[in-house]
Amino acid sequence: MPVITIIGRGHSGTRAMSHTLYTSGVFMGRTINPSGDKVPPGDLYDACRVFAKYVDWTGGSSWDFSRVLEMDIDPEFVEKVETYLADVLENRNPNRGWKLPETTLIYPWIVRLFPDIRYIHWVRDPRDGILADHKTDDLGKFGIEYPATEDIRRQRAISWLYQYRLMKATPKPDNVLSVRFEDFVLNQAETLRRLEAFLGIPLSRIVVRPEAVGRWRKVEGDLQLDLLGEALAELGYET
Repeated sequence: MPVITIIGRGHSGTRAMSHTLYTSGVFMGRTINPSGDKVPPGDLYDACRVFAKYVDWTGGSSWDFSRVLEMDIDPEFVEKVETYLADVLENRNPNRGWKLPETTLIYPWIVRLFPDIRYIHWVRDPRDGILADHKTDDLGKFGIEYPATEDIRRQRAISWLYQYRLMKATPKPDNVLSVRFEDFVLNQAETLRRLEAFLGIPLSRIVVRPEAVGRWRKVEGDLQLDLLGEALAELGYET
């Protein structure tokens, strides 16, 4: 069974998928935190900063990913990723994988390093995703340039948009399945059937909270639709 990883921005609900895999007997790393992240993350964070050196900010909310898509992978990046994933790559469990939202920041090179693994693209309405803080809110912590702002929701929206565009720019791997958080929460049985067919293993059901869907409807303030509107339409969310 190939390795499994979950690609999705922090606060997109990736912990639900990580907990599902873990309770289904998938080895998700020697140490996992309450969010289902494989920790410690330091080496992968360092890999993110190596990757970011080759991303060019072109002003506003635009970035040029051509260098990372065309160049040879930096050897320091390979070393950091392999160190972070050592326990997963060496484990003999036929079902193994990892989840760490920051993996999304290096998705193009992860796909090139591991072309045969199973990729779960995890998507959530970004209007819900920008309501709470996450380490990737400030892309500068990972060496990525972006337009400065004092508006925290705008900062989160810029981070979300950056990761969305990076995923779109990455050539699709052979084995990838897109899953919406909302579908998992509101129709878990059907979504698990799709995932089981994709992964080739039975999956356990976990407790989910329907109120986690559409939280943005109950909040006040700017939801940054000037940044997120196009992606909302592309992903099939009502605008």
